[in-house]
Amino acid sequence: MAVQEAERIEFKAEIRQVLDILIHSLYSEQEIFLRELISNASDALNRFKIESLKSNNQVVDPAAALGIWITTDKEARTLTLKDTGIGMSQEDMVSYLGTIAHSGAKNFIEAMKELNKGDTKTTTDVIGQFGVGFYSVFMVAEEVTVTSRSFQPEAEAAYWKSSGEGSYEVGASDKTERGTVIEIKLKEEAKDYAETYRIRQIVKEHSDFVAFPIFLEEESHEEDKKGEKVFNQINAQTALWRERASDVEVEKYKSFYQQLTFDFQDPLKTIHFQAEMPIQFYALLFIPSRRDYKMFQKQDDYGLKLYARKVLIKEDFKELLPPYLRFIEGVVDSEDLPLNVSREMVQNTPMIARIKKALIGRISTELERLAKDDEAAFKTFYKEFGQFLKEGIASDKDNTEKFVDLLRFASTATEGDNLTSLNDYVGRMKEDQKDIYYVLGDDAKVVARSSHLDYFKKNDLEVLFLTDPMDNFMLMGLSEYNGKQIKNIDDAGLELPEDEKKIETPKDEGFISLTAFIKQTLGDKVEDVRESKVLTDNAVRLVNPSGMGATSFHRAQRLMGQDFQVPKKILELNPKHEVIKDLADRLKTKGSDPLLPVFVEQLYENELLAEGIHPNPAEMIPRLQKLMAEALRKS
Repeated sequence: MAVQEAERIEFKAEIRQVLDILIHSLYSEQEIFLRELISNASDALNRFKIESLKSNNQVVDPAAALGIWITTDKEARTLTLKDTGIGMSQEDMVSYLGTIAHSGAKNFIEAMKELNKGDTKTTTDVIGQFGVGFYSVFMVAEEVTVTSRSFQPEAEAAYWKSSGEGSYEVGASDKTERGTVIEIKLKEEAKDYAETYRIRQIVKEHSDFVAFPIFLEEESHEEDKKGEKVFNQINAQTALWRERASDVEVEKYKSFYQQLTFDFQDPLKTIHFQAEMPIQFYALLFIPSRRDYKMFQKQDDYGLKLYARKVLIKEDFKELLPPYLRFIEGVVDSEDLPLNVSREMVQNTPMIARIKKALIGRISTELERLAKDDEAAFKTFYKEFGQFLKEGIASDKDNTEKFVDLLRFASTATEGDNLTSLNDYVGRMKEDQKDIYYVLGDDAKVVARSSHLDYFKKNDLEVLFLTDPMDNFMLMGLSEYNGKQIKNIDDAGLELPEDEKKIETPKDEGFISLTAFIKQTLGDKVEDVRESKVLTDNAVRLVNPSGMGATSFHRAQRLMGQDFQVPKKILELNPKHEVIKDLADRLKTKGSDPLLPVFVEQLYENELLAEGIHPNPAEMIPRLQKLMAEALRKS
């Protein structure tokens, strides 16, 4: 470009300080500079569209295509961006490029000084106040030349040149086309930004959905044009999430999901919606079809992609969903996100909380719809991600009601892999049944044989099987449903419906002696040993004494590896069971039999094992071998 009337202008001291901060401190990644320049070009194109629509407004090059063109030169170590946007005059350049956000530079420096002192509150004070994206180019540039022609016919073209240090040069130019050209002389250590593959990579990650086409000059691969330089569009341009859901084909969703996650299975559920009030945003979310859809996934590798006006701001933005919904993949895009100076972080404002609330509500609604309309798909979802919902019940009291009806459990009324909801359970409750009953354990087949079930089987009362490790934590946040208390059947104080077939307990001296012997043998391991009023098919059971913490709490302690001690429970005996009768007879005839304490210890630890609170099941092996040897000798 020909240049006339050059003038060199010194940056003010405060501007030099700002540039130093921008170049060395503000941005976490160098490649962000290209995103910022493309975003600025997109803004210029949008501004031109608005101006060109105004009535009777004459503009330069009204027929020029709207777009962004990028060229590279590896030998010269240069990168050039051109747009056909609104353009700038020489006065505009001095105003926009010679100062930072007009008169805000001094305030910016003061805010950054506070930030460097560790005053994190200051971050929110400076967010959104300074248009500093252009200056990120000096992270990679030795020198930058900006040449521009305003859309206004009477305005003269101009150029601006600087190395980002003490001064800049500004003057007139003979550029005739509307728009702006930015020529960047790259630093030696930043020469890879003159590689076309690198430009493609950055645009794909950060600016793929900019509304205007981005063209990159590359070598043609067509046979008749091999070796020639051609411009290829490298951005998708259309953001799928901003289209109307009714207009998007299923295959497009599948393709986008696979590009987003590298999971080459189809998503189980797609959630696509737009919110207008009180905040405008777009969301395209996916529920994967399996839990292990990411190979080598780290525990903190989750979060939605966050866009602002279709420009990627954060790759894994965790603040938009609670941790228990971390299996959700997708993007959220808002017009009005409050960003920090570098546009790499989002200001923590009520706006983020409102978007989060809307997302949680929509996800719960869509899961309810899935459960109602597609039982097989929901069964797949619950098998893979049910644990996450239970985690939410345990940790997010404010949203319990949104997810509690999605919980599913095996029970004494279900068969195979069929599960029941709490709502269905309540619908089957007997008229005189006040509470919802559950039993804890490590496996459904094991708890199905639990001694605690005797009374409930006999009286046809349904009991939920809580066998997922997460159930122990879930119960800390779920004590009632639909006005009915949720109670463990190992609670000795449980108020049960009247038993029409009440057991008559015989008053037998042998049983009374056995009760005393067992209590003496177990000592401090138990709170008490007594006759059971509910056992029919099993010999013994362990129940919680009044005032003891819930069994789920003790199981949770053990699962978390905390200092766990076996709780002192009450051991209840069934006087009609053959094992109890035989022990009473053996005690009566062989009071000093050394095997009697062994039998007692084994009965007790069998129950610890069944309830999932045995600290070391392997310790039972020598005792079992001893009992087996005794049985073989007598066979």
